[in-house]
Amino acid sequence: MNELADLRSPYLDSLARIFDRADGKEWDYVFNCGGETRYSQEDEVYKLRSLNLSLAVGKEVARRKIKVFVELSTGMVYKSDSSPSKETDKLKPWSKIAVFKLQAEQELAKIEGLPLIIVRLPHVYGPYASQWVATALCMARVYKHLESEMKWLWTKDLRTNTVHIHDAARALWDIAAWYDAGKANWSDADMGQVPTFNVVDKGETNQGKMADIIGDIFGIETGFQGQLISTFARLNLDSVVDDVNDEILGPWAELLAEAGITRPGPLTPFMEKELLKDTDLSMDGSRLEKVLNFEFTRPVLTKELVEEVIESYKQMKWWP
Repeated sequence: MNELADLRSPYLDSLARIFDRADGKEWDYVFNCGGETRYSQEDEVYKLRSLNLSLAVGKEVARRKIKVFVELSTGMVYKSDSSPSKETDKLKPWSKIAVFKLQAEQELAKIEGLPLIIVRLPHVYGPYASQWVATALCMARVYKHLESEMKWLWTKDLRTNTVHIHDAARALWDIAAWYDAGKANWSDADMGQVPTFNVVDKGETNQGKMADIIGDIFGIETGFQGQLISTFARLNLDSVVDDVNDEILGPWAELLAEAGITRPGPLTPFMEKELLKDTDLSMDGSRLEKVLNFEFTRPVLTKELVEEVIESYKQMKWWP
């Protein structure tokens, strides 16, 4: 495979437009927040839109001798474990996004002269965010409409760690400034050549906590499927996911139509198989606190913070 040809489309032609500034100066910090965020896509999609994007931007940062490059990755690169994973723990990615994010981490580390930082994130929630928490909220809206109980697979203890978008953004900037100022409290010998940080709140969010918040906000019953159904689901996940989506997508479309919403933005209750796996997203964020003395302004997922998320959707006219 010709590496340059592989990177040619669609990024190399755009790099100059991204990096060049009117005053001729270079950016101080570059954050790669890009990449494919949809689950369950073909490998080639992640390779082109995530892996190749990361490498193209990383090489351009190194070529221009920019001070700091922060690559956003995911906590799904860790081996699934209910115990919180530290940055040095075993890596065994359990989603396709994570497989290619880990490849990007490893390949970026080989680029000579790249001032690389890796930041691994859990489920990011907050105003206008549209990932895992948003999917759960859309599903809850449907179950409220149907006047049905919202039942979750597996157990209430399944870890689904979170971080608020505002804390994530603060952490990214603080980490970049820390690196630029000389990486205080960092030891390459003990902690690794590439500074790597988990950015995760202190709430140890799990399915049970999320179910309680959703039940409270929407006034619906929430619960968990029994052992028998969960065992069946583990063996027949494709059909279970199809059944769930068949049940909720029609009513969701009705809700949108009734509310006169023709452009619901990124919101959907569609459940991806990879998000229904019996896998823990459980991360230890103590390194960030110890090395940078970072403090979270929203350390725990709360009902009030989730209500703020829904309010942001209403402002965008996404929410039925």
